[in-house]
Amino acid sequence: MSPDRAALERAIERGEREGGSVEFKERLTKDLHLADGRRESLAAQLRHRVLSGDGEATYVVGVTDDGALAGIAPEAFTESMDVLSLLAEEADAHIENVETWGVDADGRAKPKGGTQPGDAGSAAASPDSDYEPPESDAPAEGIVGVAIVREGAVLEDDEHIVVGTAGHVDHGKSTLVGTLVTGQPDDGEGGTRSYLDVQPHEVERGLSADLSYGVYGFDDDGPVRMDNPDRKSDRARVVEEADRLVSFVDTVGHEPWLRTTIRGLVGQKLDYGLLTVAADDGPTKTTREHLGILLATDLPTMVVITKADIVSDERLAEVEREVERQLREVDKTPLSVARHGVGAAVEEIDDTVVPVLATSAVTMEGMDTLDELLERLPKTAGPTDDEFTMYVDRSYKVTGVGAVASGTIRSGRVEAGDELLLGPMQDGGFREVEVRSIEMHYHRVDRAKAGRIVGIALKGVREADVERGMALLPRDADPDPVREFEAEVMVLNHPTRIGEGYEPVVHLETVSEAAAFYPDDGRLLPGDSGTARVRFKFRPYLVEEGQRFVFREGQSKGVGKVTDVRPDE
Repeated sequence: MSPDRAALERAIERGEREGGSVEFKERLTKDLHLADGRRESLAAQLRHRVLSGDGEATYVVGVTDDGALAGIAPEAFTESMDVLSLLAEEADAHIENVETWGVDADGRAKPKGGTQPGDAGSAAASPDSDYEPPESDAPAEGIVGVAIVREGAVLEDDEHIVVGTAGHVDHGKSTLVGTLVTGQPDDGEGGTRSYLDVQPHEVERGLSADLSYGVYGFDDDGPVRMDNPDRKSDRARVVEEADRLVSFVDTVGHEPWLRTTIRGLVGQKLDYGLLTVAADDGPTKTTREHLGILLATDLPTMVVITKADIVSDERLAEVEREVERQLREVDKTPLSVARHGVGAAVEEIDDTVVPVLATSAVTMEGMDTLDELLERLPKTAGPTDDEFTMYVDRSYKVTGVGAVASGTIRSGRVEAGDELLLGPMQDGGFREVEVRSIEMHYHRVDRAKAGRIVGIALKGVREADVERGMALLPRDADPDPVREFEAEVMVLNHPTRIGEGYEPVVHLETVSEAAAFYPDDGRLLPGDSGTARVRFKFRPYLVEEGQRFVFREGQSKGVGKVTDVRPDE
């Protein structure tokens, strides 16, 4: 028996029997299985299966009543998962994981959607993976899938913060996050960062080249961490068990990838920033740039001094003083957590007060303090009562599901089945789409709200047409994308002066686009603040007054705030 189809074989061998936890369904349809009376009956059946399995049931979809592989069309399988999700919700349960296989003309199952629980083959792909499942070698006539249904409603979003990390290369960002999410001390060689770096060349070189994600949480007994970080389903377990979650958007420290770092800090809806400074190296030019980006976006930020185990107490104190001096130079007030305590840090952290603490991922010095700080920090990002908005950060295709858009929900709420608008497209128009399913850190949920990092499977659009910088909005919204807007800008660094027609790359939400600047006074010098008209070079985007952005070109960098999206009116 191939290990790729082991889960399917086991479910069929266990069989559908009275008092058992396995249920066979050829397909489920909204018209038939959600009709009056039928819905309640099927929800009761699901509840019985879950209770029979001590809190877990297995639904095999795409098979006949006797367990023969029938296979159903991808669209029918997607509809079946949507119906099963609604039935689970009514039974106070949720879909934890879905695995899929293609069924060829001879009724043989071949892996079609991945084999690890919760990977990109489940009903919606995770936002922290660019994986696209392989196609079957033989022509597939349909899909068969195994869905694991667990007792308990989907996780609510009230206790969840998102933290964006920044810092110079080799200053221990990814290692720190890897140690936090696992509770495992580092080996002194950055071993725990491998739990976040997803590309082989990143692991080999020890350098992150793209955004990566991590998650851990807390319950009444303390931290809830990943037991096996290499098993993606472990993230789903953390999401399910924790009462409070901390998600990390781990950015890139290497200077050539500053654009990716800006995307992580500006394009995600973060609650807090975390800047790492290595005790042996101290603050660097990159440290100052990342600090400037964090603070220019008014993001409450903490500074964590890493590698405290490899320097003397005198050197550690020297680096702390240097960090505090740099914070004061940009009109921020440092707050030593060692001197004032976690309570003061939680109470005072804002866009002007910056807590500072020292840690070691090797000796675990200061890690308990950082745990306590992250557990107690309040949620800040995203009005949940506003209309739903999410800017797309990534997109990918999942076999049997289709296009998946991932990002951080900026405001409002979204549910499976919602009808949305996606755009703007190249011509400035928006396309109507439907939410097939939602997934967060490999954990399928039926709904999510502001601040969640999610992958949303969309019906009505090809993956090739979904691009970073687009937005998802309610279907009844009346979006008006723009090519041009007016902004207050401040030049952080530039070798000469910024004149009319200057073309840096503007990073606004998840938009990264070349734009021409036209200063009102004709020019802006380094350190200057002023107003300018900004025009995207290639296409319109959804831009709103009050949004902050970063612009850069070579060594030139600056920040801005949108003041008028209709400057000609």
